[in-house]
Amino acid sequence: MTKSVVPGSRALAFTLVLAAALTATGCTSIRQQRGYIIDPLLYNGVHAGIDNERSVRDTLGDPTFKSQFGQNIWYYVSDTNLSGPFRRPRIAQHSLLAVTFNKAGNVVSTERDTGLDKIVYLRPNSDKTPTLGRERGFFEDLFGNIGQVGAAGASGNTDSGSNTAGGG
Repeated sequence: MTKSVVPGSRALAFTLVLAAALTATGCTSIRQQRGYIIDPLLYNGVHAGIDNERSVRDTLGDPTFKSQFGQNIWYYVSDTNLSGPFRRPRIAQHSLLAVTFNKAGNVVSTERDTGLDKIVYLRPNSDKTPTLGRERGFFEDLFGNIGQVGAAGASGNTDSGSNTAGGG
């Protein structure tokens, strides 16, 4: 007894398997690291009472941002985002390293905080920005200045050297 093989069935099966593999890889999430990558080895090398601003900058690099008011605090922020096709990116991991300095520039404390509960999501009220004044339509914006050009010189006064504000 012999098996009968339909011509091209192996090519068709290979094509279907290849299409399924490409479709499956297109649906995977992409991990993106954003911000500072906190290395525990470097982080544990910063000690209160020993390090100063220069040694912290040499060890950890420039901070993500610095406090503007109050104590001198440097913040190192790290996020890991997941994104996929037809989905908005979302934050999967969040980490914050805060290094506090005294007025002399010496490290007072270091604090590492992780967790998604520390993230604030801002949602705007609407997709329009409120403005003061009257509402103008498209055609008013397009043709609104017709007849306005040259209206200041329409009085016939061609003496550009006279000072009208001074009454002279």
